[in-house]
Amino acid sequence: MGLFAEEFEDAIFFSRLDEEEMLGSRIHQPFLLDDYNWPTAEHYTQALLFKDAKIQQQIRESEEPVEAAKQYKWRFWLKHKDWKKRGPILMTRAIYTQCKTYPVKAQALLDTEDRLLMENSLYDYFWGCGRDRRGDNRYGKVMMSVRGRLRKEAAQSQ
Repeated sequence: MGLFAEEFEDAIFFSRLDEEEMLGSRIHQPFLLDDYNWPTAEHYTQALLFKDAKIQQQIRESEEPVEAAKQYKWRFWLKHKDWKKRGPILMTRAIYTQCKTYPVKAQALLDTEDRLLMENSLYDYFWGCGRDRRGDNRYGKVMMSVRGRLRKEAAQSQ
């Protein structure tokens, strides 16, 4: 028996922060959503956690996803009060829109079949699984939710 529960044996672990990872939120796959072009899902999610349109614009126009994420990270008082609830909803919209815009992303997600998807951040217990795998894994849940929706749409179109 290993260190972690058997439920993780068949899981797919990935990093949403890897800009080369097809399932990540920082991969450069621009998309149109809410009347704006967004360079990455990270840009969209980070920007819309804030109320101020100027902050949203600055984040949207950031050249790098890491810049978008860090720009206002510590100015939590400027975020919507319910940002923890909003974050996964925004990320779901962004990832779904990317999948509809980039069939290769949708296929990569569908290719994961029914496997558990785990965002493998050691330090992020909100979006990731954390070092002890007891984190919320919200990003993995977002990806599995989008995968389910894509599957349902594919089944309905047949």
